[in-house]
Amino acid sequence: MNKRITIEEAVSKIKDGDTIMVGGFLAVGTPESLIDALVAKGVKDLTLICNDTGFVDRGVGKMVVNKQFKKIIASHIGTNRETGRQMVEGETEVVLVPQGSLVEKIRAGGNGIGGFLVKTGLGTEIQKGKEVINVDGVDYLLKKPLRADVAILFANKADENGNLWYHGTTRNFNTVMATAADWVVVEAEEIVPVGAISPNEVVVPGVFVDNIVQGVK
Repeated sequence: MNKRITIEEAVSKIKDGDTIMVGGFLAVGTPESLIDALVAKGVKDLTLICNDTGFVDRGVGKMVVNKQFKKIIASHIGTNRETGRQMVEGETEVVLVPQGSLVEKIRAGGNGIGGFLVKTGLGTEIQKGKEVINVDGVDYLLKKPLRADVAILFANKADENGNLWYHGTTRNFNTVMATAADWVVVEAEEIVPVGAISPNEVVVPGVFVDNIVQGVK
């Protein structure tokens, strides 16, 4: 099954108000062509789930500058001053989640897990509004799973069935996010025939990927 579509077809499926997961870590392993197309489309009132908000001119930071998010869930925003400005001014809701908890919340969402318990954040601002559960005399914060309507991800190489290969740290959040969205589209640097990627090299199996697009070279 050939899952290849155009970038235009991909962004046409993303609508105002959607919750989107975006792969990448400080814009490494980020689907830049899809992001550029979303900026051009101007889709708005989105909820973003991402490790960070990139930079003002790279990664999802371009969408932040374009004021396309009503809510951002991330582990840090320090590399994008516009995110911080919008948060302080009350223009965008920003929810900061410790990085390990964030990736585990996404993993839980992708694996049908109802939540997990951590000590991280106890006695801090992170605890506000969270449920505390005591286990054998020890308090934990309940962390609930995260899922999205859409995940827009990146891969260095994809075959036509959506099997994905990554080089080094480009895999970051892309792998876990592939399991946790209703529709998953991957921007690939290179799209190859089925069989061109050895089964031993597949990082994300194609069963998790709905569509692939060719990144702009």
